[in-house]
Amino acid sequence: MFSDKKVVIWDLDNTLYRITPEFADRLDLAMAEALVLDLGVDMSVEDCKDLVKQSYKIYRDGGEYFYQKHNISPKDLFKYYFNRKPIYLIEPYENLAEKIKQIPFEQYVFTASNREASEKILKHIGLYEIFKDKFFSVEDFGVYKKNENSAVYRQYCEKIGFAPGECIFVDDSYSNLEFAKEIGMTTIRIFYKENSAKDKDYIDLAYKGVQDCVDALIECKQDR
Repeated sequence: MFSDKKVVIWDLDNTLYRITPEFADRLDLAMAEALVLDLGVDMSVEDCKDLVKQSYKIYRDGGEYFYQKHNISPKDLFKYYFNRKPIYLIEPYENLAEKIKQIPFEQYVFTASNREASEKILKHIGLYEIFKDKFFSVEDFGVYKKNENSAVYRQYCEKIGFAPGECIFVDDSYSNLEFAKEIGMTTIRIFYKENSAKDKDYIDLAYKGVQDCVDALIECKQDR
């Protein structure tokens, strides 16, 4: 499956590091604080946090309810949420950088975090030197999501100079992988408990945790 591939494109959040349930709860709080304290949504932070959680369950996006019901701009929430994201709570994987360096493909990052937060996260988890000039945010393409349509994935491929068919896209979110597959990428899903999306025909492979995925990609050295 990897024989004709040239590049691996990694998602960042919940892929190159784990968003634990505890950290996810803090992220929901950060979004609620951004909505109430920065953007003036008229409700308590706790009530807003509950709606953020509900929105994520329904739309795979904690902000979508507020875009529809409170006329919040995705661009504004994008800015204030990432200003409040508690990056210091992220727990890096041990020795991940050393292993990623062994993968026999070009490698990039494509993230729904903004550029400033992405740089801070990459530095915090020890991967910045690997991806210093090779990470891009959705905001670089004038959008604030990865799960709306396939256009941003095609723009990304044009940006890095590879055809979609040459790319392996790795993400934890199946709603992102659908659009990557639509333009012809090979898709890999990272999961943590059970592979809840194993019935999705737009996911080519799935691995439990990023380490197993990295090991599989390293093994490609034998075929190159």
